[in-house]
Amino acid sequence: MFTLEQIKTAHGKVKSGADFPSYIKEIKALGVTHYESYVPDGHVDYHGLNNYIVKAPKKYAPKPVSDEVKIDQFKSELLAHQQGKTDYLTFITMCAETGIEKWQICLNKMTCTYFDKTGKEVLLEQIPQ
Repeated sequence: MFTLEQIKTAHGKVKSGADFPSYIKEIKALGVTHYESYVPDGHVDYHGLNNYIVKAPKKYAPKPVSDEVKIDQFKSELLAHQQGKTDYLTFITMCAETGIEKWQICLNKMTCTYFDKTGKEVLLEQIPQ
């Protein structure tokens, strides 16, 4: 199975949202089936077959997530990030400000689902392949 070190190596190649599809392909090849990334502190839970889990620790000081979901602003700024116009911490700050608490990547379906603080699905996207 995969290790946190392997995931960190793959993630180290990501400079902007434009690099995301390549990163997804690489960690899928390692055996990651899905993962959840948490906006408040940046920790990530990576899942593999047979309930295998690798937990990445928090990455930054806590960021409060807005109770109000600003979907139009989120979509606009998400697109800018996907085009490589913002870095990861800018993206995280934007998520917190627009009410996004976490996202889940499903590597089998190649989808990314964003959720608010109540666990309600805000946006489902297909990951480019």
